[in-house]
Amino acid sequence: MLNNTVWSILCLLSLSAAIVGHANDQSVVTVISKEGQDAVLPCSLSTRKNIVQTVFDWKKDDQKEVFLYDAGIHYNNGRTGQDQQFIGRVSHFPGQLEFGNASIIIQNTTVIDSGTYSCVFPRIQPQAQIFKIQLLIGGTFKDRSNIIPGAAQEPCVTILTATEHKVFLKCEVRGAFPQPKVQWQDSDGKVLPAEEPQVSERDKRYSVTLITTVTRTTTNRFYCVVTQDVIKHRTAADIYVPFCEPKCNHSAGTFMGGWFSGALSVGGPLAVFLVIKYIKKRQRERSDQQEKDPENGAAVSLNLEDV
Repeated sequence: MLNNTVWSILCLLSLSAAIVGHANDQSVVTVISKEGQDAVLPCSLSTRKNIVQTVFDWKKDDQKEVFLYDAGIHYNNGRTGQDQQFIGRVSHFPGQLEFGNASIIIQNTTVIDSGTYSCVFPRIQPQAQIFKIQLLIGGTFKDRSNIIPGAAQEPCVTILTATEHKVFLKCEVRGAFPQPKVQWQDSDGKVLPAEEPQVSERDKRYSVTLITTVTRTTTNRFYCVVTQDVIKHRTAADIYVPFCEPKCNHSAGTFMGGWFSGALSVGGPLAVFLVIKYIKKRQRERSDQQEKDPENGAAVSLNLEDV
């Protein structure tokens, strides 16, 4: 397995020699890999100078320490300071150091490994040598909320308010990075029209609130979908809206036994609206009955105990 990797790096270096051999012009080599595979990042001096007793330092996005080698001492044999993201996952090619090869392997890559890497020889004369490598990891969208810091948690969805013909749904996402895209969808995956999202940022974390309006449709279930393209993260939450069918007007038992309990489980505003509507209807029915048959006595007022 290692021999195959060595041959791969040698082939890659020969193909990119024209770029790697001119480090200080800041040309960038692009390396593409799939999530879960190992990625080889090339870095080699065009002079093929022996670097066994020198220093080379790999960093990601000019911040995270990936791999530091100093005359035989590195992160895998006692040196400290490596970023947590790369501990136990990065190695070099000891047998290639005498040929000026400072390439590294990142094992079991994930989308969070994507970024710009720099390979620096700070002590090479007459000036330090710097190589740039762009690593792109192709991945599939999945829930990474417990894997990647900043990945959005499952959103909070609620019924904001309701009228006789419309229900207003609210979706809230808190503390996500990078900034997520938020959409309301129906059960068929169709994106629903919504208000302009309300976005706030604090300590490089984004919070987003999105409100949509739904009416009676062929579905009662709606989804708030949160997507972060850069880290291939997606999560969602659903909510059930108990729209009452026309037949409910003729079946008190069905209404109170099903829709009333369902409304309470979804949200107070809608439940109150439906109960008030039902009570007013029953009061009108009793009033009409009294006018038709006054001998049956006075109209009886309806309260919640009648329900």
